[in-house]
Formats: sequence, structure tokens, C-alpha cells
Amino acid sequence: MAKKRILYVAPEIFPYLPESYVSHICRYLPQGIQERDNEIRTFMPKFGCINERKNQLHEVIRLSGQNIILDNSDHPLIIKVASLQVVRMQIYFIDSDDYFKRKQLYFSPEGAFFPDNDERMIFFAKGVIETVRKLGWAPDIIHCHGWITSMVPLFIKTCYKDDPHFQDTRIVFSVYNDQFEDKLDAGFLKKLVGTGIEEKFVDGLENAGYPELMTKAMEFSDAVVSSHPDIDAGIAEKIAASPLPHMTHPDGPDFVDQYEAFYDQLMTQQPSTF
Repeated sequence: MAKKRILYVAPEIFPYLPESYVSHICRYLPQGIQERDNEIRTFMPKFGCINERKNQLHEVIRLSGQNIILDNSDHPLIIKVASLQVVRMQIYFIDSDDYFKRKQLYFSPEGAFFPDNDERMIFFAKGVIETVRKLGWAPDIIHCHGWITSMVPLFIKTCYKDDPHFQDTRIVFSVYNDQFEDKLDAGFLKKLVGTGIEEKFVDGLENAGYPELMTKAMEFSDAVVSSHPDIDAGIAEKIAASPLPHMTHPDGPDFVDQYEAFYDQLMTQQPSTF
């Protein structure tokens, strides 16, 4: 197949965060796809626990400086970049003094779900999309991993559906066992509408928690991946009943070829429209 442009939107990547099931996939899948002569871009949040000096992060001035308007407030977007020199792979980081300076990812040291996780999720999604636009880069496929990326499909297929960077983009959404029991802030739906999304597209997010985020992400995606053997049972049932092209993450270290074949299959189909 022809060379593909693939955007990876990840919650964590090793070695910037400790090696885990998710950070391993989000590290080695982009690398493997790039090594197969494809063009990639990879994004993750710049959580406060990431050591900038050790990992040689630096701000990309030409990409920073935009404001993301969220709940009637301006939030400056800071873009940083680092390189995995040994494999010549760049990682872009979405940073914000308002949302990503704290050392913890999603829960306080006492185990409380951060009350602004809904805004952090929106900011991350918008930050990735706006930065890709500023790069002038049009991805063939956007592969989103985990709940923190779940608003990317919704934004791409609604607010940005007429943007030439994304008109031919297919979206793949990977579901992990990253479920949480908490509900998002009660104003979440209103905040989404405030970004320009029509109310009809956010139906079902009035009292949103993990299941609602997964359902909405799949609704606006072109394909879904069951990326962990222990994903939420209710979501697994929805995936099984969905007409979307589906892949189960291969068990074993050599998984990149299966993903590339899945991407190639997806490229033969027209992107979904709303």
C-alpha cells in the first residue's frame, strides 16, 4: 500500500512516563509504523511528573501561543517536543499551566478524580487538533488511545469536518482497561457546546462517565480496537454489536504488521460523515 500519514494521540508514552501496558503500545506502535516507511506524528499530555531536563523537552515557539477557549475562559496552549534519538521519532507534548502542571495524571494523591478532568480532556483534544492544523499536516488516519483522547473523534467529525486537513481522515479508537467510576463535571456538556459543537452531537453526555465517553468516541470513529483483554464488559458488548471494523490487539511482541494491515484495510473505505 502507499505511504500513509498517521497521527497518534496517546495518554502516555514510555520513557516519558513509566513503562506500562498502554505506554508500551503507544511507544512501539508509532515507531514500528514509521519504520515501515509511513509518516507519523505523535502527541501526549505534558504531565507535571515528566522531567523536562532529563527528557530534553523544549518549547516549539512557532506552535505555541494559541488560546483554547473553554467555559468562556482563555487557556494558553504550550507545545513542547522531544526526540527519541535512537529511533528518530519526535513526540509532541500538549502543555498548559492551567491543566497539566500537577504531578499526578488523573487522580489526586488521596485518590480523588480531578474535578477538571473534563476540561483537561477537551483542552488536550483541541490542542492536538489545532497544532496539527498549524503544522499544515493532513493525516490519513488518526489513532486515539484511551479515554483522555475520546473527544478527538467528536471534534474531528463535527467542528472540523470541513477543514481540508481532516476531510479524508479515518479515525481509529483504541479501548483499554482504563475505566473509572466517577462522573465528569455536571457542566461538561455545556462546555462542549461552548466550543462550537451542535447539541445534537453531544446527546448522551448529560451525566457522563466512562461508559458514555467510550460510546461517544466509537460513534464518531471509523474503526475500533479492543486493546486490552480486560476492558469494561459493557463496552465490550457494544464493540461486539457495532458495525465498525474491529481489531483485537495481538497477543505478543510482533503486533505492528497487524496494525498496518488494519490501517490499509481502513484506507479502502470512505471516512464516516455526520
